[in-house]
Amino acid sequence: MSGDLVDFGEFVSANLPGLMRYGHALTGNPHDAADLVQTVLEKIGSRWTHVQRKTGDPMAYIRRSMANAHISRWRRTKRENLVADIPDAQPFEHADPFEHEPLWQALRALPPRQRAVVVLRYYEGLSEAEIAASLGVSQGTVKSQASKALASLRLKMKPAVEESGGREAV
Repeated sequence: MSGDLVDFGEFVSANLPGLMRYGHALTGNPHDAADLVQTVLEKIGSRWTHVQRKTGDPMAYIRRSMANAHISRWRRTKRENLVADIPDAQPFEHADPFEHEPLWQALRALPPRQRAVVVLRYYEGLSEAEIAASLGVSQGTVKSQASKALASLRLKMKPAVEESGGREAV
């Protein structure tokens, strides 16, 4: 193996848990997150030396690639798929432990770019400048998307707070 592949392997080993968390927050479930991470790393691994040389921050490049791939997949699957026959039985799916959590449901309902900004800012702890670099947008766009996302989350979470007796969970 060449030194570049070893470097890529070390990079993946060191950053895989964070990429999986980011993917899970983007997609809404761990299985799609694993597929997303694998797809993006597969594409980037074949041109790792170029990515290292041409980008200042490979992690930001990978995050942006993940967000773009997720948005593309979301757009493709959003379309109706008409089939001639209806399947007889529904396939068994494992229950997502966060399926009925109000915050998780509200986060999944956000548009992909707003969700990416919220995840990178509050879950990964990145600054506005780092998020802008990761997603390839301006800092103003990051601020506006975060503002819109938080306003939407507040509206969606308000009924949950009222049901719990007016106390917000910490």
